[in-house]
Amino acid sequence: MSILKCALIIGLLLCGVASAQPKAGTLKLKPYTFENSKGEKTPAEFGTLLVPENRSDSQSNLIELAFVRFKSTAANPGPPIVYLAGGPGGSGIDAAGGSRFPLFMAFREIADVIAFDQRGTGRSKPNLGCYEQLSVPLDVAPTRELAVQQLRKNARACMSYWRDVQRVDLTGYNSNESADDLDDLRKALGVPKISLWGISYGTHLAFATLRRHPQSISRAILAGIEGPDHTYKLPSNIQQHLEDLAQVIKADPQIGKDIPDFLGLMKSVFDRLDAEPQTVEITDQRTKQKVRVVVNKFVMQYIVGNNIGTTVTANFPALFYRASKGDFTNPAQVWLNTSRQGIGSAMTYMMDCASGQTAARREQIAREAKGTLLEDLFNFPFPDVCEEWKAPDLGDEFRSPLKSNVPALFISGTLDARTPVSNAEEYRKGFADSTHMIIDGAVHSDPLFLSSPKIKDGMIEFLRGQPVTVTKIAGPPMKFAPLLAAKSEK
Repeated sequence: MSILKCALIIGLLLCGVASAQPKAGTLKLKPYTFENSKGEKTPAEFGTLLVPENRSDSQSNLIELAFVRFKSTAANPGPPIVYLAGGPGGSGIDAAGGSRFPLFMAFREIADVIAFDQRGTGRSKPNLGCYEQLSVPLDVAPTRELAVQQLRKNARACMSYWRDVQRVDLTGYNSNESADDLDDLRKALGVPKISLWGISYGTHLAFATLRRHPQSISRAILAGIEGPDHTYKLPSNIQQHLEDLAQVIKADPQIGKDIPDFLGLMKSVFDRLDAEPQTVEITDQRTKQKVRVVVNKFVMQYIVGNNIGTTVTANFPALFYRASKGDFTNPAQVWLNTSRQGIGSAMTYMMDCASGQTAARREQIAREAKGTLLEDLFNFPFPDVCEEWKAPDLGDEFRSPLKSNVPALFISGTLDARTPVSNAEEYRKGFADSTHMIIDGAVHSDPLFLSSPKIKDGMIEFLRGQPVTVTKIAGPPMKFAPLLAAKSEK
């Protein structure tokens, strides 16, 4: 064989190898049978899209975004509807398989519906879960400083694994990059526009997308609003929620007579624990061994702050009523379980730390925290832990008010402390075409979508471009846990 022929063959082989290299924008789709948590199956497509991990780095790694597409049943489908999970760190694919599955199916009347796993989550690769546990000592009175110290230690271990071992560029995990992911998905699907359907952090990502790619968005459903400068919650909103909750408890025919002053009850328990932490002996369900757990004011504040405004709120009256009678078994068990939990996802920390807060917001939180029942424990462990993660701050332009001509449906619950009605009203001002649906008595998460069939009806009307018929909806009354406690362990 001549040298020229050899050179030609080698050149062709090299070209073949080069053409096989993965490229940003590569989309793969395959038939897929989607099965929800009840075992119900429906035909769908499973898709992956390659995007740069960090678009500011020309040598960036490529990462793989995963999604499930449910094809529309409409004769002339509208722009695809992309579901954005909360968290940050939630999986859109998992959400589609859970309690919201009927909504995904119903929206097919309008367009294709896409359950999207944001970068770093779910079936997208890499999934940035941390394997470390909080592991705070159980036999000493915990403090915020002690817990933050442990979290920083765990953060260093998780960060080192992903950055040094797996060679992940963690600085690429922020809401601006995720917003660009959505536009790249739109381009890969070959559609001029998409609609966004987000909840909680998903609305935060939707705002970033509306700011960066306004011409690419057809409509937006935003439930449980976390605006650009809402990553850290205001103590005044949390305190107002507790006052509203106290009125609901007082009016409840089952428990109101026993708890006429819920805020006074909370304060009395906090004061007692502040003066004298309680040591509780409980059974570790994992080892079946007896363990001693110290419960103090920080533990009770943490439990309330971590769950406030969610369905767990229904347990708060019983939690404090039993504590006032000397039964601290439940908070001890919760704190034991908390110490064993994983610390979460590197994606969560990077996203929230990058979104940050304006100086005005930070000063307002510090000012309002004084004298409130929870101070700022509902923001724990942020922003303290951000010093360890070193996420590049997205800046005040990212957090500034947004102006948009995209039609938007805002959905809020009156008992949602995490994303209160006022959040939606604050950012609605910048939308030329918006509707605000308010669900009376609804807390965060599922109740914003599922507490009344009228919510689904309104969302479908909105997606069809029709006026939303009902914007004030009465949700079901909160069902509080019984006050009487099971016998405490001795």
